[in-house]
This record gives sequence, C-alpha cells and structure tokens, in this order.
Amino acid sequence: MRADPEFRVPSLDWSRTSARVLTSEWIDGIVLRHPQELAKAGHDPKRIAVAVLRTFLTQALRDGFFHADMHPGNLFIDAEGRVCAVDFGIMGRLDPAMRRFMAETLGGFLARDYVRVAEVHFGAGFVPRIHSVETFAQALRAIGEPIFGLTARQVSMAHLLEQLFETTRRFDMQLQPQLVLLQKTMVVVEGLSRSLDPEFDIWEASRPVIEVWMIDHLGPEARIRDAAEGLTNIGRLAQNIPQLLRDTELIAAQLADGGLRLHPASVREIALLQYRRARPARIALAIAAAGAIGLLALLV
Repeated sequence: MRADPEFRVPSLDWSRTSARVLTSEWIDGIVLRHPQELAKAGHDPKRIAVAVLRTFLTQALRDGFFHADMHPGNLFIDAEGRVCAVDFGIMGRLDPAMRRFMAETLGGFLARDYVRVAEVHFGAGFVPRIHSVETFAQALRAIGEPIFGLTARQVSMAHLLEQLFETTRRFDMQLQPQLVLLQKTMVVVEGLSRSLDPEFDIWEASRPVIEVWMIDHLGPEARIRDAAEGLTNIGRLAQNIPQLLRDTELIAAQLADGGLRLHPASVREIALLQYRRARPARIALAIAAAGAIGLLALLV
C-alpha cells in the first residue's frame, strides 16, 4: 500500500526484528479514539471515517492481506491526514476465489440482486445443492430489504452479520474461518467509522471500492486477461508433456521389471513421514499416490 495516499504502513527495522519481535518506525499522530483532538488538529472526522473503511476494503479485495485488528488504539492520523496502522499481530488472508466471492456478495446486496448472491454461495460450494437457489435467495432478501430506505444510523452491520450467519447456518453453509475474521474486522471498522461520523453510511462508503474491483476483475478486460493467462498455462503444460511422457515410460518400464525403484533417501523420508503422521494423513497420501498412478495409466 506504499502508493496509497490515505494509508501509511510503518517501515520495518529489520535489524531489531526477530521471530517474536516486530520493530517498526515511530509513528507521530493522533489516535483515532479521540475524535475531538482530530477536529482540533484540523482533520475532518467524516473524511477519516470513509478513509478507514475504504483502506480496509482495499486491503481485503485488492491485496488479499488485511489488518484484522483495526481498533482505535491501533490507528493514528499523521500530520498529512493519512491513516497509520500499527500492531500487525493479527492479519487475514483472502485468496483470489474468496475475494471474488466477497466482492460479488457485497455487490449483489448493494444491487439488491439476491438471486445473484445466492448463486455466488452455491457456485463457491459453500451451500450444498440439497437446497434451492430460489429459497436461499428469499432468505437473503429478508435480510437485505429491511435495511434499504433506512438512514445509516438505523442500520447495524453487527446485527446484519448476525442475521446472515444465522441464515447461512440454516442452509448448512460450511464455516469459513477467513470470512469470520473478515466480518469481525468489518464490524470493528464500522463501529470506528460511526464514532467519527454518527451519520456514516457504510454502504455508500464501500460502493466505489467494490465497483472498481468488480470492473477490474469481472469486466470485459478482465475476461480477456484471464483468457490470455489460460492460454499461457496451456502452453506451459504443452512444454512439460515431453518430460511427462518420458517419466511415464520410465515408470512403466520399472513396473514391468519388478516394481518402482525409489532412491534410498526417498524411502527414508517416506518412512519417517509415515511414522510422524497420523492415520488420516497416511490415507490422504495413499489416495494422492493412487490418483497419480491412475493419471499415468490414462496417459499411457
């Protein structure tokens, strides 16, 4: 986030940083738990409220790596009006698929397209197919519709998330720890933004970040980019086919000559692995090996 104008990450002092100690530069600023001091210093609390939320969403959506402990004591405003974060003891990660799920879910709620939100849950495999998309969409509608038309002060994100958890639980949605951490942080960030601006509207504040991400990742240019990357991956696979065929021939020859012959070091490592791991891990290893042999058989 070095180039982001509204967010500052302290530089690290690597010479004084170890596995258990993180040492960063000193931050001069006003802690966000004191809105009155911010106003006295000439900062606009309403602008800061929006900046806090948008920088958090940018971390989660664009970078997939977010500060997961954004309470007021960990955030400062420097002389330039930037949000400065400290204490990176709790960080959250979102892979590209989870970021897409998050953006499409939030975008669906903002557009009041509950069928789309339901389809995203089913497409991600979070809700089993024993349930219908239409019924799940109706349940989501019961959550989303009551908040539209209300003022920001009347909408509680914490209550909304509680309802969402309860609804997804009724539809047998699998627990996603990374989303729980994300949603917990969202509640904290919303509470902080409301303490700075009692009229804060989390939906309108988040809309630009979500829309930009969706255009960049779901629009026509993104589809062309994804197609190009797919062709590149196919090309890499084609380059590896000759070596794969040679390996297949070698394995087939060893099977015909009395079985596979492993390097002694590999045998020792496998024995040590089997000794250390529990039975479920050994079963998983056997399944993986069977799948590899099956793939080779198909190639032969």
